[in-house]
Amino acid sequence: MTDSLAATIGRLGRPEILVVGDVILDRYVWGTVERVSPEAPIQILDVTREEFRPGGAGNVAANLVRLEARVSLVGVVGSDPESAVLLGLLREWGIDVEGVLPDPERPTTVKTRMIAASQQVLRVDRERREGIGPAILPRILSHVRDRISRCAAVVVSDYSKGLLAPELLAGIMEEARRTGVPVLVDPKGIDFARYRGAYLLTPNRPEAERVAKEPLDTMEALARGGERLRAELGLPALVVTLGKDGVSLFRENRPWAHFPAKARAVYDVTGAGDTVLSVLGLCVACGADLEDAVRIANVAGGIVVGKLGVAQVSRLELQQELLLPAGLGHVKILSLTDLVRALEDERRLGRRIVFTNGCFDLLHPGHLAILEFCRSKGDVVVVGVNSDASIARLKGPTRPILGQAERTRVLAGLSDVDYVVVYDEDTPAGIVEKIRPHVLVKGEDWKDKGVVGRETVEREGGEVLLCPLAPGLSTSGLIDRILSKYSKK
Repeated sequence: MTDSLAATIGRLGRPEILVVGDVILDRYVWGTVERVSPEAPIQILDVTREEFRPGGAGNVAANLVRLEARVSLVGVVGSDPESAVLLGLLREWGIDVEGVLPDPERPTTVKTRMIAASQQVLRVDRERREGIGPAILPRILSHVRDRISRCAAVVVSDYSKGLLAPELLAGIMEEARRTGVPVLVDPKGIDFARYRGAYLLTPNRPEAERVAKEPLDTMEALARGGERLRAELGLPALVVTLGKDGVSLFRENRPWAHFPAKARAVYDVTGAGDTVLSVLGLCVACGADLEDAVRIANVAGGIVVGKLGVAQVSRLELQQELLLPAGLGHVKILSLTDLVRALEDERRLGRRIVFTNGCFDLLHPGHLAILEFCRSKGDVVVVGVNSDASIARLKGPTRPILGQAERTRVLAGLSDVDYVVVYDEDTPAGIVEKIRPHVLVKGEDWKDKGVVGRETVEREGGEVLLCPLAPGLSTSGLIDRILSKYSKK
């Protein structure tokens, strides 16, 4: 099943999707707590850095972009400095924000999370939750009508911040019905009748319980209550997310289906619902089987709770997560095409990419020293490995000792290595050109040889660093020692 789901992800297209909802600016204030305030019995957070991310419907849109969809976003921000920050972030993701309109009567919604040692210690919200004014509602509806006919799906992200008034929801459903475009909604509140006309809703268990007016704390109660809720709302499908218990799917004229979650460490549940909604939106837009879509979304939600803060998941991460249990893949060993995609995500998150390369035949402490040096110079370490054919051309027919599958597997097992890619050329020039690392590392024996890729890296504003070599350590020397020791026996 897992390999077929990975294949399904590989077949998904790149549809255009319209996201409508409450856009939020998520602000993270990171620091350390070592003191208690003399003014009150509270901790003092010594701030070390701050970070901004798109939240709410903005995070849904970012998730869809990372899943390789083309996205238009419709929402409301204030006429304040925070709106410029948020719109700038959304544009960096490549999201069409023409439909995100300024409303001078309300502030941009900002959630500030204070974090010490990966633990939230306080959240501060700045927002207004009343409905948007009558002057801006027709303009929002106009943007929806302009875009919906060219989209394969509409995704509605309701955070109860005032945008999704009944009139707007009715207009979205009417236009979607006219154009035959499915609408998927992450709902809020207790009046789910507002979403009548949607194809699918994705409440979590507490939200579903409040609307169903009964606990859904056993499988029997969930099966009964979920189907009753779907039928009362006239929905073709209902997906109830259950946290550590997985996800349940209810469909018209189909039996209830439940998918358990994979056990994993949970760091932060923030944004997990956004991820599930985004994956379902992508799959439905591409015409994938709904049960497969829910299975994939369940996996995606599991991945994102292992990340801190509002985060996104890529197709590559999904495929790797699906393939790993079956022994069909490895999270670190990538093709060049997949590596470029992965590094685009790393770069978008502001991470410093370090690249080194070599044969890495018979791994020894000298290799480890170079990899440790790489780790000290950035956030993401990429290792380019000569293929078997490339080594044979460079070092003769008796090399390599270990084949490329064995060499890459050993490297991927090291904590100082994040990605491994094999190249068949005699030099890594092509890979360096493609991945554009911030730092290129070679041993100091390359000082007078001319480091391949230097021009590319320095042209992009990066740097080339030479690592001190451990004396007397080389693969050739190691082979000579082995032959000398054992040839006499």
